[in-house]
Amino acid sequence: MIQNAHVIQQPSLPAAQLILLFHGVGADAASLRPLGERMAAEFPQAMVVAVAAYQRSDTSNGFQWFSVTGITEENWLARVAEALPAFQGCVAHWQQVAGVGAAATALVGFSQGAIMALESSKSTPTVASRVFALSGRFATLPEAAPIETTIHFLHGKADAVIPYSHAVSAAHHLRDLGADITAEVLPFIGHEIHPDFIELVITKLSTHVPQRLWAEALKAAPQT
Repeated sequence: MIQNAHVIQQPSLPAAQLILLFHGVGADAASLRPLGERMAAEFPQAMVVAVAAYQRSDTSNGFQWFSVTGITEENWLARVAEALPAFQGCVAHWQQVAGVGAAATALVGFSQGAIMALESSKSTPTVASRVFALSGRFATLPEAAPIETTIHFLHGKADAVIPYSHAVSAAHHLRDLGADITAEVLPFIGHEIHPDFIELVITKLSTHVPQRLWAEALKAAPQT
């Protein structure tokens, strides 16, 4: 996962922020280069890294965080849980390289990469302040809202691999818990890193003010 990563942009260190990209099952870091190059162009002070999963895929020449061979609703939770420490270790490694902490870290995951990024958002202490789940889902819905993490769901309505209903139900669940979330379901898009998703990631990284910061600003504002 370290050796096969692609460092797409490395500014003067420490970086202003760290953007880590995670691919789907059976793919590799190179598949994320178009996304990474777009991130680098928009955020020139950010360190941008496309990460390869830690296992060789058992269905292709690429990589995987967990095997999907023989996967069932009964055994996939254990597979995700087994892979989570390696995923979090990978994030910690690149944070150390970039010289940043969780507050300056954004995780952008597609498919299996999104599953791992979402699961990491349930961890304490916080792993990243922003998690973008492109065509992904939680393994299990969180029991508590991630206080210091904003989660952005981006899903295609025509996704036949991971139905968009998972994003919708997770967004409603997290909203009810009081979490800071956004959710976009776009028509006519399947299971892919669509250009519209890339533009939405950029827009939300550039313009979305986390809920906790709004709350702090309102608390600090003089009372009239």
